[in-house]
Amino acid sequence: MKAKDVMTTPVVSIAQDASILEAVGLMLRHKISGLPVVDSAGHLVGIVSEGDFLRRAEIGTQRRRPRWIEFFIPGRLASEYVHASGRKVDDVMTVDVHTVDEDASLDDIVRLMERNRIKRVPVVRGGELLGIITRANLVRALIGAAKAVPRLSADDAAIRERLVAELEKQPWAPADGFDIAVSNGVVTLSGIVTDDRLRQALCVAAENIPGVKRVEDQVAWLIPGSGIVGTPPMIIGPAER
Repeated sequence: MKAKDVMTTPVVSIAQDASILEAVGLMLRHKISGLPVVDSAGHLVGIVSEGDFLRRAEIGTQRRRPRWIEFFIPGRLASEYVHASGRKVDDVMTVDVHTVDEDASLDDIVRLMERNRIKRVPVVRGGELLGIITRANLVRALIGAAKAVPRLSADDAAIRERLVAELEKQPWAPADGFDIAVSNGVVTLSGIVTDDRLRQALCVAAENIPGVKRVEDQVAWLIPGSGIVGTPPMIIGPAER
């Protein structure tokens, strides 16, 4: 999927010369935590979020610095004053906005969010604001994708082949020491691994194979350096999770 497939449009935005109170009221009314800021031509010029209103003079939360430091960072203090006391959106908005185009992949968008620790990404074309993608959009895309996965009927041999093929693609999957058996759609995993997290990952891989009705986890794990083997857990599967 691409940005254009999941983005919210039309976008609730605000003009850069709007007041702080207008921005807050708009966010509360639409139950959103951030707003793209646009100029008179509809081009993106910034973004404002709840975080921009945490340090405000009206509620007494403006940042306070030790007096001795005032001589060393007057520019920063001036900037903080504007952010805490400014009346217009462009006084507090973030100017350097991370954006994507409409054909950006969801993987690229997620990596952009993670790398820059942001919660929303505007979608633009030539500077024009087309839409916005938030974490909520990605969660909805996940739900939609899960519903779209067909529950195929598959015989036991096909299920096992698909699971083996999936594990061969995973660098964490153990090369040996465990076995996969399938009977009437029930996958039984058995053997020994050296890390309990591998056991969980094996179960998840099995549960995601179309046609699997249940996963019986009989994988034990060897505690490194102790010679102690952990007891396999109870039966788990899509219905039990």
